[in-house]
Amino acid sequence: MRSILVAAAFGLVISILATPVAVHLFRRKGFGQEIRDDGPESHLAKKGTPTMGGTVIVAATVGGYLMAHLFLLDQPGRGPSASGLLVLFLMVGLGTVGFLDDYLKIRFRRSLGLNKTSKLVGQLVVGVAFAVLALNFPDEAGLTPASTFVSYVRDMEPLALGTVGFVLLAYLFIAGFSNAVNLTDGLDGLAAGCSAMVCGAYTIISFWQFTHDCTSEPIVGCYTVRDPLDITLVAAAGLGACLGFLWWNTSPARIFMGDTGSLALGGLLAGLAVVTRTELLLVVLGGLFVAVTLSVVIQVAFFRATRRRVFRMAPLHHHFELAGWTENTVIVRFWLVTGMSVAFGLGLFYADWLAFTGL
Repeated sequence: MRSILVAAAFGLVISILATPVAVHLFRRKGFGQEIRDDGPESHLAKKGTPTMGGTVIVAATVGGYLMAHLFLLDQPGRGPSASGLLVLFLMVGLGTVGFLDDYLKIRFRRSLGLNKTSKLVGQLVVGVAFAVLALNFPDEAGLTPASTFVSYVRDMEPLALGTVGFVLLAYLFIAGFSNAVNLTDGLDGLAAGCSAMVCGAYTIISFWQFTHDCTSEPIVGCYTVRDPLDITLVAAAGLGACLGFLWWNTSPARIFMGDTGSLALGGLLAGLAVVTRTELLLVVLGGLFVAVTLSVVIQVAFFRATRRRVFRMAPLHHHFELAGWTENTVIVRFWLVTGMSVAFGLGLFYADWLAFTGL
């Protein structure tokens, strides 16, 4: 338990102290955000705000995780695990893709960085590498970080995908959630606050799996997850990093996370879902991210079919801005929606355990 608190605390401290340093550095180097011309007019005042703050989130998450392990050096078998390192690899890899996107926006002074093909290729390379590696590195019990079954609250054994099927589905899942967080990152503090809540949920879920681990406690309802405690450390460090960044990212934002942060956080959440065997549960926990993405899909599909729009503007948060909601109103209400989604998802997780145990 102490190591979990250390991971969250150091993630928070690193993020909250390093972010103003990043603001000063990026402002001095002219790393300012370019604003899309077709967005809400109220956002034009944000032009020039330092971006690429996601570098701090990634560094704080990795730093919090490593600092937690310093407190586990005296405990045999508690070093960094394959599951924890692979989730961090996914986060850093997608953060790198986002960093290249942000850099091109700044370099060429435009609101679009990497083209769609280049971004998808980058996500493909990182996502497939993660999926392939996650099916390797079995522990003493033969468990690998990921399984080839479709999972909800735990593996659904009748739904076996096979290696190729898992890699394909994992890539689509990772790319989908990294882009979903990216689409949600349109208002000050929105994506950071929502991501913090989902990371908090995974801190609870993975720690519950650790305390009911089949390898140490083979009872009814236990979980066959590799390295659940180490996954908890990653989730706790991500939670602290998001909260520390949110201190400076709330409206009016001193810095934006950029694609560096949004793609990295989407990768972090997707990676946590894969290694905890809760891919479909993430759709519930991250319901707001799903809704925002669906708003874009519906808007584009309906417009191409009818030349008319369903929403005033997509993604969804811009629709409510143009409907007359203030930016802060949209943010707080979307946070509340995420909080309810997380509570509902945790309820489903706990209900599954009660069903198995017959309590």
